[in-house]
This record gives sequence, structure tokens and C-alpha cells, in this order.
Amino acid sequence: MSETPAGFSDHFSGHAGRYAAARPGYPEALFDWLAAQCAARGLAWDAGCGNGQASVALGDRFAAVFATDPSAPQIASATPHPRVRYAVEPAERCSLPDACADLVTVAQAYHWFAHDAFCAQARRVLKPGGVVALWTYAESSVTPGVDAVFAYLDDTLVIEDWPPEREHVVKRYRDLPFPLARIDAPAFAMQCEWTLDQYLAYLRSWSASQRYLKRTGRDPVAEIAPAMAEAWGDAALPRAVRWPLSLLAGKKKGPGRSLRN
Repeated sequence: MSETPAGFSDHFSGHAGRYAAARPGYPEALFDWLAAQCAARGLAWDAGCGNGQASVALGDRFAAVFATDPSAPQIASATPHPRVRYAVEPAERCSLPDACADLVTVAQAYHWFAHDAFCAQARRVLKPGGVVALWTYAESSVTPGVDAVFAYLDDTLVIEDWPPEREHVVKRYRDLPFPLARIDAPAFAMQCEWTLDQYLAYLRSWSASQRYLKRTGRDPVAEIAPAMAEAWGDAALPRAVRWPLSLLAGKKKGPGRSLRN
């Protein structure tokens, strides 16, 4: 396994295990839809794969998945799958050959990339007719009371600890370049049934929460935990936590057509 590439802005390696354990899962319907858009299901490249949440779902639907992330600790924490090959490398310098992939995905990571460089790589590795899909999520919703405490943590307590790239997530990637002409996609959302402890673990997995802790020596989630507990009610009671996904999808045209159309 190679080292983490130089110049990579790493916001997660210091808590990769916690990150992997506390992230919500993507809906199976999303991966079914992505697979259905592809003319073949030979190879998928999952760029910025993190702990492999999307990679393993793709492995259930494609013959092979190449899952890459510039963070060696994230790759070390990734979930094994017999059809997924993990590698430590940046999305902007993919080692795949030209025109080999049926699908390129980026799950909750595109805002970290050098966008033009990645877009060039995505167009290069995709086969004619191949599909690229980028998705992100930001605010969760539980109940009005829980959501108000969430908003205080997110928008006030750790606001200065979010890296600037997160603004792209809040804007749902509206201002970022996209490598192909878009195709219409249905609405998808993640949903988990979590207890209070599980929800607090998710909030602690935020890069901003970890940065606040390092900067101040205080756990921001511990600071809001009493208010969150009051809003939640019975701590052992699972509540539905929902995150709408923002999905950009596009298809590469065949030979003789512009790769941007």
C-alpha cells in the first residue's frame, strides 16, 4: 500500500475508524438505478471512496470495482469485498487505462477534488456510453427539536472549523463543474433508524467536530449533548434520521461526439 499523496488535504485520516463506524449508508435503490443506466457492468471506478460504503454496493452489481482514496488510513479501514480492489491514489491521477470503465462514481467527496483535473480523468477512463455520478448530502432531519440543536452545532458552534470546501456541499454542487451532459435522475435519500448514541457518534465523525476538539480541547458534541438528549427524548428510542441526496449524473457519448455532451 502506498503512502498518502503529498499535497492532499486530509480531513478524515485521524479518525478513520470512527468515520467508518458512524456514517449512514446509501440507499440500495441508488445503486440499482446507476447500474441500470450502464450499457455494461464490467468495471466501476469509485473515486474518493473513503471507507468503501459505495464501493461494496457497486461490487454487488459490477464484475469489478476499482476504489481509490488518497488517505491510506481510510483505505485501511475500508470494508473488504471480493470484487473491490482498493488503492491509495488521488482522483486527479487515476492509474486506470483509457476507456475502460462503465461507471465512475464519487460519493460525498467531489468537493475535495481538483475539479478540472478529476473531470479530465473521468472522461478519459469512461467507455463511450459510460456513466458518471456524483452525489452529496448535508443537513439531516429528525424532529424540529433535534434539528434545532443540530443547526446550532453546525451553523454556530463549529462553523469556523468547517473547511471552505464544505460550502460546495451546502450549495449541493450547483457551482462545480460536471464532466458530462447531465441525465435526469430520480430523488434519493438516506435514512437510518438510530438511537441517540448513534446520532451523537455521527456528529462526532464530522471533520469540523474533530477540528474543534483539536483547536479548543473540548468536545463540541459533548457540549450540545444535554440539549440534544432533551430534544430526543428516550435515548434508547430509535428515530428516523433522513438525509436527501443531491445527485449529478451524466453519460459519455459515443465515438465522433464531443466528450462533454
